[in-house]
Amino acid sequence: MIDFGLSEEQEALQRAAREFLARECPPELVRTTASLDDGVPRGLYRRMAELGWLGLVVPEAHGGLGLGTLDLALVLEELGRAAAPGPFLATQLAIRALLLAGTPAQKKSWLPRLTAGEAFATLAHVEESDRHDPAGVQLTAQKVRGGFRLRGTKLFVPEAPGADLFVVAARTRAGAGETGVSLFLVERGTKGVGVKPQHGVDVTRRTGELVLRDVNLPADALLGRLHDGWPALARLLDLAAVGIAADCLGGAQRTLEMAVAYAGVREQFGRTIGSFQAIKHIAAEMVADVEPARSLVWYAAHAWDARPRDAARAAAMAKASLAEVYTRTARRSVEIHGGIGFTWEFDLQLWFKRAHANELAFGDPAWHRERVAALIGL
Repeated sequence: MIDFGLSEEQEALQRAAREFLARECPPELVRTTASLDDGVPRGLYRRMAELGWLGLVVPEAHGGLGLGTLDLALVLEELGRAAAPGPFLATQLAIRALLLAGTPAQKKSWLPRLTAGEAFATLAHVEESDRHDPAGVQLTAQKVRGGFRLRGTKLFVPEAPGADLFVVAARTRAGAGETGVSLFLVERGTKGVGVKPQHGVDVTRRTGELVLRDVNLPADALLGRLHDGWPALARLLDLAAVGIAADCLGGAQRTLEMAVAYAGVREQFGRTIGSFQAIKHIAAEMVADVEPARSLVWYAAHAWDARPRDAARAAAMAKASLAEVYTRTARRSVEIHGGIGFTWEFDLQLWFKRAHANELAFGDPAWHRERVAALIGL
């Protein structure tokens, strides 16, 4: 039997994260960051690095805390609760890529900088086809004398405008299968690398287009084994699904609380709207949506570390369910707020738009349900 309860240390971590973000990441900071070109609130990330959050899962030998994915999910939940901007999840994916497949030299070069918040990184895998399976990787990496030449475009790269390092999935052997996919470390300043910001509905986080025009990389830019990068990439995509699910959980909880608070003060016909049966029913449905979803996130995070056979299915179930829970909860909260809920002046719209962005990030709910069906043999 699995004990789903948090340890005292995990409860303390989550409580500390909530208090820190309530103090250091108010909605005013989220709005201010929305006007920055790179979308990175560097002061906030400097303080998060001092707390050890950026190196949460990095082994102590590389300057991290050596904690697990469930600990990471708890912090991601609180970041979602605060609608915190910036490249936290994107950098965690790159850190995991280095831990999964990096050479000692690659880890030594990048992990200390990423852990200290001196550099940020991301994962670039989506292309024009918008597929999240091996067939979606068609950016080419040609083997040349002394290294590789990359050519192609990645779309919807998380936090690309602020990234210093890109973990790029490329095809080193023609085809559409798992074999022939390789991973590369591409530094932003490399000749031929271009980043174009993409403007989406969510102003709390950024995406960008990564253009690689005959980018020459040294041989040691290869991350992991040649032609055999798909297993590591698949693990990273599962982790991304868990991370987005955790963000959804925190966001859903926050929009629920905002709805209840507003219903407690807004008056109509001489009574607070929270006293009306119809509003009570909506609030009860929101609670019934959010609470059971928590176990999906926690189990998926636990499985990523400890139950590899269940990890992909658990991640897909968590992403599919939580994305819809967050969207539904945010929409109901907007409805309770009435016309002001969707206006720019009211903070709730930040969470509402983030919920819709989360729904599409790293595969929409329908795609993840198809994955679950395939993984259980349907």
